[in-house]
Amino acid sequence: MKNSLSLSPLSVAVFGLLASLSAAAVAQTAPALDTIVVSGSRSETPLSETPVSIGAVSRAQWDADKPKSVGEIINRIPGVHWNDLGNEQHSMAIRQPISTNAVYQYLEDGIPIRPLGVFNHNALNENNMNGSGGVEVVKGAASSLYGSNAVGGAVNFLTQRPSRTPTGYLGIRHDNTDGFNRVDSGASNTWGDLGLRFSHYSSQRDTHNWQQYSGGKKDSFTLRGDYNLSDKSWLRASLVHTNLDSDTPGSLFENDFRSNPGKSINTFTWRKDKTTRANLAWEGETTQGGLTTVTLFARNNDHGQLPNYTITGCSGATCKGTLNNNHVESLGVDVKHEQKLDWLRARLVTGVYIDRSQNDYASDNLAVVRDVPTGRYVSYTLNSVANPSGVRNYGAGIANDALFAQLEFSPSEKIRVVAGGRYDRIRYDFKNNLTPGANYGAANEVRSFAKFSPKLGATFALSPTSSLYSNLSMGFTPPEVSQLYGKTAIPELNSATYDNVEVGWRALLASGIRLDSALYQLSGKDTIVSYTSDVGNSFNKNAGNTRSRGLELSLNQELRGWGGEWDWRVGATWAEHTFVSYRVSDKVGAIEDYSGKDMPQAPNHTITAQVGWKFTPASRVALGLVKQGSYWMNNANTVRYAGHTLLNLTASHKLQDGWEVWGQVRNLTDKLYSDNASSSYKSGAYTPNTQNTYAAGAPRSMMVGLTKSFGQR
Repeated sequence: MKNSLSLSPLSVAVFGLLASLSAAAVAQTAPALDTIVVSGSRSETPLSETPVSIGAVSRAQWDADKPKSVGEIINRIPGVHWNDLGNEQHSMAIRQPISTNAVYQYLEDGIPIRPLGVFNHNALNENNMNGSGGVEVVKGAASSLYGSNAVGGAVNFLTQRPSRTPTGYLGIRHDNTDGFNRVDSGASNTWGDLGLRFSHYSSQRDTHNWQQYSGGKKDSFTLRGDYNLSDKSWLRASLVHTNLDSDTPGSLFENDFRSNPGKSINTFTWRKDKTTRANLAWEGETTQGGLTTVTLFARNNDHGQLPNYTITGCSGATCKGTLNNNHVESLGVDVKHEQKLDWLRARLVTGVYIDRSQNDYASDNLAVVRDVPTGRYVSYTLNSVANPSGVRNYGAGIANDALFAQLEFSPSEKIRVVAGGRYDRIRYDFKNNLTPGANYGAANEVRSFAKFSPKLGATFALSPTSSLYSNLSMGFTPPEVSQLYGKTAIPELNSATYDNVEVGWRALLASGIRLDSALYQLSGKDTIVSYTSDVGNSFNKNAGNTRSRGLELSLNQELRGWGGEWDWRVGATWAEHTFVSYRVSDKVGAIEDYSGKDMPQAPNHTITAQVGWKFTPASRVALGLVKQGSYWMNNANTVRYAGHTLLNLTASHKLQDGWEVWGQVRNLTDKLYSDNASSSYKSGAYTPNTQNTYAAGAPRSMMVGLTKSFGQR
């Protein structure tokens, strides 16, 4: 049965009434300890005065959970789902279905880790987990601050500051079931005005594990230096490098998923990502009550792959495939000024963003040999001469210039109003390095897009420990370079836009229970889809309107008693994602119109929870739960994935002299589940074993680790 979630006046009224009634239940004996966040306004702001849904994970929480991937960190936040595709590859779902779409902005210290136009759903594998001091996730449209692609949300990793005293750490971990090993290291200190921090990890997943052809390795390090120029200005510099080399086992058809989930039909597909980012930021008090930050940044990303998902068109033992490389180099500057004003406790944040990037792309066609009895792809050869259609070699100069401003003021003691907007101008300068035509792509051209993204929000303090907020904002996504220039003809495309409305309630309830909740609606217009006008002719077109509605709820508490110290948290999301209008084909006899259908890969609910027990000052055990609701696997809403529930157990014990030993059991009940389930079925004969595909999740596995800390990290 279909859920019904709506931001009707009645819903909002009931939501506000519950918040008002909570004042009687609030613990009045002590004021709430307000969290400080930076991503909601690009400046340090109390969460209680931030009219946007935002979740944060601190470094202390990070270290306690011993996460294996970025996903295990950010999935603590309600409404956020990082989908594991193996070896830190992933897709994402934040107020959107699980997808690879360019509807998120990934940031480090407020600077996008990739330029617009070349979004990649795997981009968070370009981060160094050990170099981060925490992460903040702005949920919902945030283009008014962060520009394009900040539609479902913006994920901002904050590099870890140097320590004031000498510190260091070493760590090792091993998971036999997954064939996974990792080594962590780091060191930091401050000498007078100069502080330095080095953070590193190297991981490897060998080929002898539960899943065939799934080996991989990653090396990642972060260097950060802070220097005090004076008591009113300082410098911050960071250098991040990651190198990922991964096999890609791909997905399985129905029968293999049910009977042999560790199988892979791929034997040579791969992905190799090398990324380097450098930031140099100067910050200083340039006016009375004013703070200016100037950040120079550079990127160098190289992404090569022989992807399993492009192996198609099989006829007997012969199939088609591709080999490609996508390279990006960037230089840019971000200037921000924060000015306190003398009226209504006002603050104005303004800025300029300039990004110049060069995106070079090349691809070749492959002839792939398949072993018919097993279905495995066993070898390949270049096939560009025999099959020239689809060979590409082009460059695109990408220019993104933006102006942004946000004004915050308090017309009364209890009300805080935030209004802002950002104007982005995007320019693509496309040059085809081959002879344009039917086989080798589009002709040279220059194309521009522009968009103004406003926002308006307010917070209202019900009491010292309870507040409401509301927010109206817009997000947008310009066409990607590949959507414009991936074929021969260049489609006429506009930016897709998304309108976001949300209300939220935050409170410190009785017994120290913390509550954070949000009710939202995100409406998309002009979504770009692959549109088929007639048999054999498809192109990209602004042909989709969507609507996402949901309720997000977070509860957590720390308490003493019953034999020690306890902590618990629950994060839950209930949502529905709908195609308001979505017609993707006018083919004769096969019109595809999914208007009114639920969007595929959109779980109706997701719940994460954990109960921790610290039974001695040095020992802690925690039981965690991950529950993903069912969802449709296809646009037609005829094939469904049932969802899954997983249990995870973590235990740790601190020894003397900074040593700690710990262990984890993931998927405690050895549940068969899929990280990603989809179906190509549309109509007619339904054949699950050729139409349904699953990315099998890992079986029960045990990881053990040992760390040594020197000083206070």
